[in-house]
Amino acid sequence: MTDLRFDGRTAIVTGSGGNPSLGRAHAMLLASRGAQVVVNDIGSDPEMRNYPGTASAETVADEIRAAGGRAVADTNSVATPEGGQAIISTALDAFGSVDILVNNAAISVGAPFEVMTPHDFQRHIDVNLMGAVWCCQAAWPHMQAKGYGRIVNTTSSSMTGFADHAAYATSKGALWSLTRCLAAEGAPQGIKVNAISPGAFTRMACATLEDDSPLLQHSKAKLPAELSSPAVAYLSHEDCPVNGECIDSVGGVVQRTYMSRTTGFTETALTIETVAERWDEVMDQVGAETIGIGDMDTSEWKIRPYEAAR
Repeated sequence: MTDLRFDGRTAIVTGSGGNPSLGRAHAMLLASRGAQVVVNDIGSDPEMRNYPGTASAETVADEIRAAGGRAVADTNSVATPEGGQAIISTALDAFGSVDILVNNAAISVGAPFEVMTPHDFQRHIDVNLMGAVWCCQAAWPHMQAKGYGRIVNTTSSSMTGFADHAAYATSKGALWSLTRCLAAEGAPQGIKVNAISPGAFTRMACATLEDDSPLLQHSKAKLPAELSSPAVAYLSHEDCPVNGECIDSVGGVVQRTYMSRTTGFTETALTIETVAERWDEVMDQVGAETIGIGDMDTSEWKIRPYEAAR
């Protein structure tokens, strides 16, 4: 098979200055296959006190250039609309285009729901979810004008339900919903939007898990970040065959996570008792159908014209 390359493409990878980190692995792989890369990272977050060392966008950009690739560093925060615009501007100023956006920047604080502070919960939304929103919104018109774009949002298996991770999982689950909505909107314009659910030994894992955690030790021994990156790169490639999907990529295992809907039952004279009596039919997965993007016909909705709040 011919090597899949990214010559002439400009890729932005947010949160890619750490080592070890998923973002760095993604950026290095894309650059090694010819992409011009914007390495984005704020460097350090004073509120994330358990993160080992300090991330550096410039250091990773230097690594790429030393290996013969093209890269520039960017230290803007994804957590504001202005930051998102600035990151896209860095790509345009350096390389004149934006073709690929990998929304990887994130924070993670593990804590029981009842003790998580409003501030820390909101920060997960601001960074993990809204960071992707702002970057996507800034890149979107440029991809529309070009009639081409690839966006990969980083979700997490935690979105299926992990104890002590309500804030993180909520932000990641919402990011998958964003992925599917943008996939539906972008499809007619040549923009494909997919999600990656990775798992690896990273600075975030070290900050979230205790040093003697079996999960952390397993990650360190078996889950290098570089094994998650090939799936990210494929979703970023012009030959990517899917749109609106969520692909798991952990330690060399690549799988699909998807939504499905059971057949259930139909009863127009519905009562509480009917639901109780026929509950097994609701839950029966035999014959369940995969829910794809665009499955709902919205052409007759006639949505009112949007008016921004003043």
